[in-house]
Amino acid sequence: MKIGDKVRYLNAVGGGIVKSFKNKDIVWVEEEDGFETPALIRECVVIESGGKPVAAVSKPEPIKPEPVPEPPKPQPVEYEFTERAGGDRLNVYLAFLPLDIKLLGKSNYETFLVNDSNYFLFFNYMSRQNNAWVSRHSEIIEPNTRLFIEEFSKEQLNELERVCIQFVAFKKDKPFGLKNAYSVELHIDGVKFYKLHSFRENDFFDDDALIYPLVINDSAVREMLISASDLQEAMTQKTKADFPHRPSAPAKKENQAPVLEVDLHINQLLDSTKGLSNTDIINVQLDVFRKTMEENKTKKGQKIVFIHGKGEGVLRNAVLSELKSKYNNFPVQDASFREYGFGATMVTITNHPLFHQK
Repeated sequence: MKIGDKVRYLNAVGGGIVKSFKNKDIVWVEEEDGFETPALIRECVVIESGGKPVAAVSKPEPIKPEPVPEPPKPQPVEYEFTERAGGDRLNVYLAFLPLDIKLLGKSNYETFLVNDSNYFLFFNYMSRQNNAWVSRHSEIIEPNTRLFIEEFSKEQLNELERVCIQFVAFKKDKPFGLKNAYSVELHIDGVKFYKLHSFRENDFFDDDALIYPLVINDSAVREMLISASDLQEAMTQKTKADFPHRPSAPAKKENQAPVLEVDLHINQLLDSTKGLSNTDIINVQLDVFRKTMEENKTKKGQKIVFIHGKGEGVLRNAVLSELKSKYNNFPVQDASFREYGFGATMVTITNHPLFHQK
């Protein structure tokens, strides 16, 4: 480009004759109206030089960006579940956990299904309302895992007095042993939700939980073959003549003492453990144990359940050691799993010859 060239603007309408250069980037262009206008050199195209037209210069095509490939769609991932030894026998539990164990009277609760087996379970969780069943949750739970079912308030406890869990066990993409279809009905004791010792250490949660076993080693704890209301209705249609005469059951002994529960958890014995060492705490718990045994060792037939928790087993071992050394004339066994979980020992006061102290 030189003075006298005729130019047109590249990105605007118009053009004119180059009159002078202001600097290396700007040129003065005299337009048709006689006014000189500054313009960027790079924005001008020479269309006539020395009175001769030059080859037409077309406006350059804008550079199109390279098309960005679409990200690949996520593909479903098939997880390979690692089977554990002994997991081919079904063990299934229903668990309840308080959201705030320090406020049992006000706290909401969470419901979980625990599948302690190598099988998938397709299940339906129901509650009994107005002589009919209402489905509360249905889903597939994976092997060796736990699944959140629902959260409920203490006002909804009455809805859970009777619950039923039906499920079918299967494995994916591999052969497996056929299991029964299960239908297990439970009576949920609402009073337990207000007792701290109802929630115990367990193998499935970091927090204490109220655990109800549904199936243990392939055997249902209680299979529902016919509902209680249907059974009652069928029985009321019978007359007394339909049933053979049966002698009346012998009256229960009135002097049979109820089970005595003694919770040895330190928070049930002391308001505060500030300043106490682990040894001090164990001694307090053992003092309560010894006092209870001494007060009841002559009450034949009395059953005493000492609730010590599972933990590291220190308190349990100390209790068993005392029973073996000082009270070996009394039979000892683990307390009911359904009632106390894994952390309780039951002692029966007896004078049976097999248990006489040597």
